[in-house]
Amino acid sequence: MTKAELVDKMAKDAGITKVAAAKALNSFIDGVTKALKKKDGKVTLVGFGSFVKVRRSARKGRNPQTGKPIQIKARNVVKFRPGKQLREAV
Repeated sequence: MTKAELVDKMAKDAGITKVAAAKALNSFIDGVTKALKKKDGKVTLVGFGSFVKVRRSARKGRNPQTGKPIQIKARNVVKFRPGKQLREAV
């Protein structure tokens, strides 16, 4: 499902315009992004799941084209852990 399809579904289900649904979705995305930028970033939606910021440590990798070893820098990544209701539904 694309963002446009999600906006269409939200507008239809909520009985609002697509413009209002798009604003609501963009606000949700901005809120999640700002929360995850914080030091201990975490967003929990009960029944749906949790978005958690995790620090991935530096490691060695391999360039797939040349096969030479390379150093991959440490960085933050976002992980999603589905909630019980979502796991059961899928």
